[in-house]
Amino acid sequence: MSSTSSIGSSLIAGSQSTSSSGGLGSGIDISTLVAASMANQTAELQQMQNQQSALTTQQNALSSFNSDLQALSDAVFSLTDPAGPLTTISASSSNPAILTASAVSGAATGNTAIVVNNLATTSSGYSDAVATSSTPIATGTLQVQVGTNAPATISIDSTNNTLDGLAQTINNANIGVTASVINDANGARLAIVSDTTGAPGDLTLTPSTGEIGFTKAVTGVNASLKVNGIPITSTSNAVTGAIPGETLNLNSADPNTTVTLTTTANVSQQETAINNFVSAFNKVAGDLNTQFQVNSTTNQAGPLQADSTLALAQNQILSTISFATTGNGNINSLADLGISMNNDGTLSVNSATLEGALQANPSAVQSFFNSQIGGSFGSNLYNQINFIADPISGSVSQDMTGLRQSQAALSQQISDFQAQLSATQQQLTTEYDQVDVTLQELPLLLQQINQQLASLP
Repeated sequence: MSSTSSIGSSLIAGSQSTSSSGGLGSGIDISTLVAASMANQTAELQQMQNQQSALTTQQNALSSFNSDLQALSDAVFSLTDPAGPLTTISASSSNPAILTASAVSGAATGNTAIVVNNLATTSSGYSDAVATSSTPIATGTLQVQVGTNAPATISIDSTNNTLDGLAQTINNANIGVTASVINDANGARLAIVSDTTGAPGDLTLTPSTGEIGFTKAVTGVNASLKVNGIPITSTSNAVTGAIPGETLNLNSADPNTTVTLTTTANVSQQETAINNFVSAFNKVAGDLNTQFQVNSTTNQAGPLQADSTLALAQNQILSTISFATTGNGNINSLADLGISMNNDGTLSVNSATLEGALQANPSAVQSFFNSQIGGSFGSNLYNQINFIADPISGSVSQDMTGLRQSQAALSQQISDFQAQLSATQQQLTTEYDQVDVTLQELPLLLQQINQQLASLP
C-alpha cells in the first residue's frame, strides 16, 4: 500500500512541478503550437505570394515596354505611309501679298509663273436709308435672284414691314443670301450679301413698285489669273485644280506682276518624321537593354530577363534595322541617310547627311521607306514591327495576355489555399483548445486519484 501511495505522491509532485514551470495545469500557448504545426503550409503560401509579386513586377515592366513599343509602331506607320510626312510638299510664293499656296502630299515639285488679274468678288446690295430698323416701310414684294437661279419672292406685309422684320424673313427663307441691318449717321439700311462668291453668286434685287429701293454694291465676278500663261477663272479666291495637288490662295490682284510659286519637298517635316522614328526606336532599345543587361549596382538584370518573347523581339528589331535593299539609287540602307547603330543598339543621326539625302533625292528616300513597295526597307520594317506590336495578335500583346492569365490563375490558387489554411488553423485551434482543457484538468484528476489511493485499506 505504501508503494501505491508513493506512486500517487510522485504523480502529484510531478504535476505540481510541471505546472509551476508553465507545464501541466498552467495552459499552453495555442497560437504558437498552431503556427508551428502550419509552418510548412505557411511557407508554401509565402512562396506563392512571392511568385505573385514577381508576376506583378513583370506585368508592370511589360506594360511599360508595350507603351513605348506602340509609340514606335505609330512612328513606323507614319514613316512608311505612302502618303505620309515623307511625301509632304512645301509651296512658297515670291510675293505672298498677291498669293500664297498649300500643297498636298505627292504634288509635283517645280516652279510655276502666275499672274493674278482680278480677285473673285462676293455680290452685295443695300436698301435706301430709313430712320431706324423698326421704322415701318411700304408693303409689297422683293425679288432676290442669285446668279442664274430662279428669283425668290419675299412678301412684305404688316407682320414684317420693318428692316428688322424683312431681314429675318429673308434669312428664314434660305435662298442663298444673308441679310442684316446696318446703322450709320444716315439711319438704318438693309444689307444683303450673297452666300456664293464669283459670278454664280451675283445678286439681282428687284423691289415692287412703291417699295423701298435697293442699290447694288458689289457685282459678283470670278477670279481671273494666268498659270504659266494659261488663262484660268475661279469662282473662289481659293483656286484648286489649276496646279494638281495645290491650292492657290489669292490675296490681291496685279496684272503687271508675275509671281513665282516654288514647290519643293518639305525637308523639315521629313526630317522630323525620321527623327521621331529614331527617338521612338531608341526608347524601345533602351527598355530592352534595361531588361537584359546586368545592373552594376544591384548586380541583377531586369524582371523580364528570362522572357523569351522579349528576347525574340530584340533580335527582330535589331535585324530589321540592319536590313538593306538594292536598286534604290543611292538610298539602300539607313547608313545612306546618316543613321548609324551604336554599340548599345540605339541609333544616331547625322543631320547634315540626312538633310543632304532628302534634298538631293527625295523620291529615293520615299521609296526606301514606302511600306507598299515589296522588298523595301519600309515594307520589312512595317511588317516586323507590326508582328511584334500589333495590339491584338502581336507577340508582346500575347505575352501580356499570358502573364494576366498566369496572374489570375495564381490569385485563385492563393485564394483557395488561404481558405484551406484558415480551415486547418481553425481545426488545429479547436484540437489544441481541447488538449489545453485536458491538461488543465489533469492536476485535479491526479489529486482525486491520490485521494482514492490513500483511502484504500
